[in-house]
Amino acid sequence: MKSKNPEMEPWQWPEDRWRGIVNRVRAGRSLRPREWPGGARCAVALSFDSDHETTELREAGESAGRLSQGQYGNRRAMPRILDILNSHDVKASFFVPAVTALLYPDEQRQVVAAGHEIGIHGWIHERNSVLPLEFERDLQMRCADVLERVSGVRPLGIRTPSWDFSPNTLAITREMGLIYDSSLMADDDCYELLMDGENSGVVELPVEWIRDDAVYFNMNRFAALRPYTPPSDVFEIFKKEFDGAYREGGVFQLTMHPHISGHRSRIWVLEELIRYIRSQSGVWFATHAEIVRYAKAHGA
Repeated sequence: MKSKNPEMEPWQWPEDRWRGIVNRVRAGRSLRPREWPGGARCAVALSFDSDHETTELREAGESAGRLSQGQYGNRRAMPRILDILNSHDVKASFFVPAVTALLYPDEQRQVVAAGHEIGIHGWIHERNSVLPLEFERDLQMRCADVLERVSGVRPLGIRTPSWDFSPNTLAITREMGLIYDSSLMADDDCYELLMDGENSGVVELPVEWIRDDAVYFNMNRFAALRPYTPPSDVFEIFKKEFDGAYREGGVFQLTMHPHISGHRSRIWVLEELIRYIRSQSGVWFATHAEIVRYAKAHGA
């Protein structure tokens, strides 16, 4: 947000100005439990952002090539992902733009029927920070309505598209009665979200670009995006992130995209990671909503 005084540079701001910006949305009390259900040492929160065609559509793009990349997410990647999760009896969370849900309603019904969670992920993968309050609020509420109508389940949480969090996002999320957000990065474990210094009642299950497949694999030949990391290296990064969470007794959260990681040379990363995690004793695989509820009830 720009200064109210267009002649004033940030280094000229009075203290109450920059403190107000910093404190608008802030991490509060940590909610890491002493132990997880059944005495588990670590909680594992796998998630998939089902963007599909929306990353092209949000730019007003009409590239058949880019749209076909998104369609791959539904056509080939989602069946592979659901098969792997089912074969290993793992529950996960899928964050779905409303446009994706309208394009592929059967996909969302399959996700819910398999016991997975569906969360809000914007209308058309828009950027919240450029939206006026009334538009952001309307879109977020309509997203929840569409996902409920399509899947039969009302979403409990939100992940903002591109993790783009406006000054109004938290207030809208609280107004809607959502129990959690998964878009911010102030910790490794769940924490209370403060709004202007007060507990908002919304829990954050944090993300990080380190634990997101897009930064390693995404490709756009018209932008400065080129895949540069081999899948084997990405696996090692994700594995080390899990090892750290396991050692500390916290949450291992991972974000993947069907249209990015669902390809033949990459999908093995998901299955091999699940196998590795399963080989450790005391691990609890759960949806984001399940982990948030437990952390809120039992957080230290």
